[in-house]
Amino acid sequence: MIKIAPSFLKFCLRQTKLVLTLVALSGFYIAVAQTSGVPVEIISSNTMTLQKSGDSSNLTILEGNVVLKQGKTIFKCNRCVKNDRANTFEAWGNVHINDSDTTNIYSNHLRYLTDRQIAYLDGNVRLTDGHAVLTTPSAEYNMATNMATYRNGGKVVNKKTVITSKAANYYTDIKDVIFMTDVKVDDPAYNINTDSLLYNTDNQVARFITFTTIKDSANRTIKTREGFYNLKSGDAEFGQRSMVNDNNKSTVIADSLTLTEEFAQAKGNAVVVDSVRGTIIIADMIYQNRITEAVLATRNPLMIIKQGKDSIYITADTLFSAKLTDLYQSIDADNLLKQPADSTAIDTLNLKQGEGSVISDSLKIKVPDSLNTEIAKRTKTPPVVTRPVTDTLTSIAAANVVGQQEQAIPARAAMPKRTAKMIKDSTARDDSTNRYFEAFHNVKIFSDSMQSVSDSLFYSFRDSVFRLYQNPVVWGKDNNQITGDTLLLFTKNKQPHKFEAINNAFMLNHLEREAFNQIKSSRIDGYFTNGNLDSVKAKGSAEAIYYLQDDDSAYTGINQSTSDMIDAYLREKQLKKIVLRGQPKGTIYPIKQKNPKEMQLQGFIWREAERPKTKYDLL
Repeated sequence: MIKIAPSFLKFCLRQTKLVLTLVALSGFYIAVAQTSGVPVEIISSNTMTLQKSGDSSNLTILEGNVVLKQGKTIFKCNRCVKNDRANTFEAWGNVHINDSDTTNIYSNHLRYLTDRQIAYLDGNVRLTDGHAVLTTPSAEYNMATNMATYRNGGKVVNKKTVITSKAANYYTDIKDVIFMTDVKVDDPAYNINTDSLLYNTDNQVARFITFTTIKDSANRTIKTREGFYNLKSGDAEFGQRSMVNDNNKSTVIADSLTLTEEFAQAKGNAVVVDSVRGTIIIADMIYQNRITEAVLATRNPLMIIKQGKDSIYITADTLFSAKLTDLYQSIDADNLLKQPADSTAIDTLNLKQGEGSVISDSLKIKVPDSLNTEIAKRTKTPPVVTRPVTDTLTSIAAANVVGQQEQAIPARAAMPKRTAKMIKDSTARDDSTNRYFEAFHNVKIFSDSMQSVSDSLFYSFRDSVFRLYQNPVVWGKDNNQITGDTLLLFTKNKQPHKFEAINNAFMLNHLEREAFNQIKSSRIDGYFTNGNLDSVKAKGSAEAIYYLQDDDSAYTGINQSTSDMIDAYLREKQLKKIVLRGQPKGTIYPIKQKNPKEMQLQGFIWREAERPKTKYDLL
């Protein structure tokens, strides 16, 4: 090592243009004291030149394989000029900063404030921290706070994810990056556009604090103003009335949305719009299996089926919807296909009954533990189920999700008869009709042409049939009431087409005050024209009470009859003609001889008080 005498050094510094050049040998080392902060140590360089500047600053010029150190930070470059008076140094060529062995920064040029430990970099700036790579034309890096900042555009690459923005703050110690202005995230699975984004390069979680649009590889679009998205797992939570649009097929809007790879939850004024089938579901809580597309709606759910001007509104304690193909496959279609083509093996589902009955056993949907807690809160006693509640959505529905202290839902009755060919065709199709929904407990239906209440309901978009179970009743706009153990309401061209009342069938046609035309039978079939009931056929031990009218529509008598079958015809919303077939018997009473209260068939109940008069009565 070359040692310089103090007297000689003082002499050189007094000369205005004198330059002293020292050749640094291998292992050259010098420590330069700083006015404040941690000192900067010169570890090595090929040459070092000491020079006096015009402002009386002492300059140290280092060239060739320059290495400096401040605390745990290492600086490398081709050339460096240190200004001890200004507490700065500048570096050029292959600039490399290694901070605490975790963060590496590269650039063409560096200006460093040694006392404040702030680096200003420009020219192909690149920062790596073991997780991501940041590139930008220019940046600032604070060694004290471990924060990198760019303001002239840049990007962060984390595995397959590329994030670009106008500006960003990168906290290298905690791996958080705050992106600002024109933020874009490009990923094989997602594309995100926003104005502000907090992203962690370690766990790959993106957090949003302003309006954000997310589009995934399946062309689903998410719009939100707050929340987070885990780009690695696909889990996400969004608030402030976020929206998910599934390729223009369906739209979900809610106060908060929770997404996982398999599961979705919409909470708080949730709305699901199915554009393909023309349906809307509104509820305070909606769950969806994103793989099977099964949906469960609870907490005051409302379903709207668009029917032109006469939409159908349906409410219940619980609504459940899934694919028909999943339902049919749960009935062992392979064995069914081995049966003759005219087989009617699927008369009923014969599903499990009792406490915690499972309505659709194959539709296995995982539900978070929070729902189990909700069930316990809303029932007086915890629900008893035959399997874990998280096993299927429909088991939750059967266990009284909305807190009704009632008996479990019995097995669905009388599914439509399906031949082997129909089953085979249905399992191969996945079109707009491949859907059904069920409603459980306190079911109410309203449309301008008909209203209904029942305990449960099954509807298929393939045959457009409403199947009503447990004390069902249907009212028509023509003052008719139909009841039975089971009611099937067929629709065609978005209007009532036919009904079937099965077992204990009863039809009432209200005339005035306490006067009713009545038909009772084992089964009653009714037929509609333009939404109005125009004829019925009663089969099996049929009974009728019929008010006779003259040509001026004045009531003249009351006919009470029985027969094997009865055909009845209506006109102008009233029963005008009946035809008795098969061993008819009857008596005609003068109109003044009988009080209308006396003329009531056994089982007569006028349930008008239960009838929803408007769609608002459903709420």
